[in-house]
Amino acid sequence: MRFSFSELKDKEVIDRSTGTRVGFVDDVVMNFDGRGIESIVVYGRPKAFGLLGRDDDLIIDFCDIDLIGEDTILVNLTNSKFCIKEKKFDLKNLLK
Repeated sequence: MRFSFSELKDKEVIDRSTGTRVGFVDDVVMNFDGRGIESIVVYGRPKAFGLLGRDDDLIIDFCDIDLIGEDTILVNLTNSKFCIKEKKFDLKNLLK
């Protein structure tokens, strides 16, 4: 199956085991050694309209993708991992 990144990022990601909405595809990790897409990334939800940062990003390996449909991508999140971002600022330091 062939699709462009713009088609992929418009698809909603849903966890197949729980039926919960994870979000939309925000980024793709590619491997140019001939394997193609290695994983997809769903950015964490913003906290307080983005003023307090975001939740951790979710990295879903391509082998954990069960089905890519017209509007949705069904995934199995049992093996997926969260990418913990470094904090750029500390709220305690801002209030001093």
